[in-house]
Amino acid sequence: MQGVVQKINDQYKKGAVVDVRSGDTVKVHQKIREGSKERIQIFQGLVIRTGNKDSHTSRITVRRIASGVGVEKSFLLHSPLIVKVEVTKRSRVRRNYLTYMRDRTGKSARMTGVDFDREAVNAVRDEALEAEETKLREEAAKEAAAKAEAKAAEQAALDSKAAAVQAAHEQNETPATEKPAEEPKPE
Repeated sequence: MQGVVQKINDQYKKGAVVDVRSGDTVKVHQKIREGSKERIQIFQGLVIRTGNKDSHTSRITVRRIASGVGVEKSFLLHSPLIVKVEVTKRSRVRRNYLTYMRDRTGKSARMTGVDFDREAVNAVRDEALEAEETKLREEAAKEAAAKAEAKAAEQAALDSKAAAVQAAHEQNETPATEKPAEEPKPE
């Protein structure tokens, strides 16, 4: 039973999710719908918590200070509303849940940076996105080819039927595909 549930859950996972850890500074690009309009809004902040990393419910909590007020937002990484997540800075931390950052501001809120290859981290996501797009294009091409083939077969069937009717009319016979008209019965 677990295998079936796992397969269903894996269908909803994105193929390309960047490796986000607690202590990372990230930019989360999120789709926002306002009426009939749609736009992308960027939320930049510090990841103070990660959860369910290998699940389709993988979640991060991002904190930032906006107008002197601490704002925290949780994002489901596999949600279709999340366009992408960029890691801009990686810091060294020893915990997963950084609750102590809520009480800190200014210099005390600075974290020790770690050298990391930002392009390499984001390139993994980009490569997976490209592979996913290629797969979708191939599936669309296969569907289009199958539709074209079905349409061609249908057209060939219609052409052969039309040729049979034409041949029957030329011989002044009733074709086998048509039924003769019934004569009205006298009353």
